[in-house]
Amino acid sequence: MSSDSKREVYTHGHPQAVLQSHRWRTAENSAGYLLARLTQGATVLDVGCGPGTITADIARLVAPGTVVGVDSSPEVVTLAARDHRADNLSFRTGDVYGLDEPDDSFGIVHAHQLLQHLADPVRALVEMRRVCRQGGTVAVRDADYAAMTWWPEDAGLQRWLDIYRAVARVNGGEPDAGRRLLAWAHAAGFSDTTASASTWCFATRQDRTWWARTWAQRITDSPLAQRAVELGIATAADLAGCAGAFGRWSVHPDAYFVTVHGEVLATA
Repeated sequence: MSSDSKREVYTHGHPQAVLQSHRWRTAENSAGYLLARLTQGATVLDVGCGPGTITADIARLVAPGTVVGVDSSPEVVTLAARDHRADNLSFRTGDVYGLDEPDDSFGIVHAHQLLQHLADPVRALVEMRRVCRQGGTVAVRDADYAAMTWWPEDAGLQRWLDIYRAVARVNGGEPDAGRRLLAWAHAAGFSDTTASASTWCFATRQDRTWWARTWAQRITDSPLAQRAVELGIATAADLAGCAGAFGRWSVHPDAYFVTVHGEVLATA
């Protein structure tokens, strides 16, 4: 995110529950649409890399091609550099609106779950295109919160979704980014685009327990929770009710949760 934008606040923050969730992500489960282009020797910039699990996977796939992970949080960059070491991999702080990279530096510029948090995603895509070589790929994937679905129905989970979407929009982002990625890419000047969609599905007991636990913590003890109360969008009791709903949902034998993501591969 931009260091000079006063409208943007990263909704999730970086408490342990969020980092745990982000560390679950791999190239396979979060960048499947891009895998065919991650060929040996490719050079990649991973923008908004977070704790670096996807970045490290990409570095393994393209070795000896160089991979750079960039994030606006110095704390998270330090964690990524500590946890992931490879000769072709490095991490540094950076601003997606003003990347510290020359024009035409990378064959692939990738961002996972970044544009949804930005006040100006089109401007970010223009900057990502600047540092991508002509004929290279700008790849973006973002969740679409309004498209998330689950069973059994629970008013507490619906309340969680309403709270999250409200806070994210006040923070300057767009929680339903997935459906907008193609339009944003076109607005940024890309004409050669391939749009797709994929999901995360939590249906086994183990997956449901993990997903519910991370969100129960995030909705009660995180910058998201603090912001919801601060803005008057929810009370502490509301947030506790949402956490309880995740707990109820996770132990139901028929429990099922799907997170939908939009994806775009755009040729620079």
